[in-house]
Amino acid sequence: MSIPLASAIQALLAPGARHRNDASTFSDSRIERHAEPLPTGLELEWLGTAGFRFSYEGFDLFVDPYFTRPSLLRTLGRGPLDASERLVTRHVAKADAVVVGHTHFDHVLDVPLMSRMYGASVYGSSSLANLMRLHGLGDRAVEVVPGRVLAIGPFEVTFVESVHAKLLAGLRVPFEGELSCDHLDDLRGSAYRCGRVFGIHIAVAGATFYHQGSANFLDDRLLHRNVDYFLCGIAGRGFTPRYVERILRRLSPKIVIPHHFDDFFRPLDAEMGFSLNVNLGGFVEEVQRVSADFRVRTLPIRATGGVHGVRPPSVEATS
Repeated sequence: MSIPLASAIQALLAPGARHRNDASTFSDSRIERHAEPLPTGLELEWLGTAGFRFSYEGFDLFVDPYFTRPSLLRTLGRGPLDASERLVTRHVAKADAVVVGHTHFDHVLDVPLMSRMYGASVYGSSSLANLMRLHGLGDRAVEVVPGRVLAIGPFEVTFVESVHAKLLAGLRVPFEGELSCDHLDDLRGSAYRCGRVFGIHIAVAGATFYHQGSANFLDDRLLHRNVDYFLCGIAGRGFTPRYVERILRRLSPKIVIPHHFDDFFRPLDAEMGFSLNVNLGGFVEEVQRVSADFRVRTLPIRATGGVHGVRPPSVEATS
């Protein structure tokens, strides 16, 4: 008797030895905790999955926000995935702009609703523009040109041409191609096609950040160096040859903040779970093998750090 795909994946997501190791790495009180203060007045908040909120001078910039987080069964079902106004309202006070690295559901599902509710402008690929038009919000979408610096409020944002990790046994990108639905009723989980993929460089208040939403990139397109904070998506990195080594040598960041390792089929308000085979402890070791100078830090979901004396927890490998 065959096991349904959803049941098989759910079994893999169940807590086990690797899950316990990830949780221990994330919260181990034996690891010394350090302050990594951000520039005065700048807030950085991890929203879970690949999502972040930057706030500076009264301007809220979101990167790949994802709050609705439907279950695995619903995501794999035939019905459309709808953003939850209740959940977005619970987690978002205001949004001035949203930037999107690619258009899989776990990066973009809530973006049109946030734009409608808060008047946010949305920046990203042609697939993102198609999604916004489908929601009747095409006038709020900006299709970006890679390499061009955009002034978005107090932020300078540059989209960098990139690629998505080949997750399915390392063979192909899930749901690749352009998001091209004609009707909202067709927007099931698999209809949120990847579209064009970008890394995102953000400069603000004298600090630089680089956001990589999927664990793959194009070496010859990544021209930024010596970034202050690398927001490093790590899910599926094992399918990308030497991903950690290659990208760290390119960016040479001061601080590495991993993300996209939580179980994004679990509600945001529930206890955090971990994604498939993420091996957070192994990631810390991979970083340290490249250079002991790189500092690895973690942010709890929905906790701001480095502002007005607030100190984010950190994970640091010990020798």
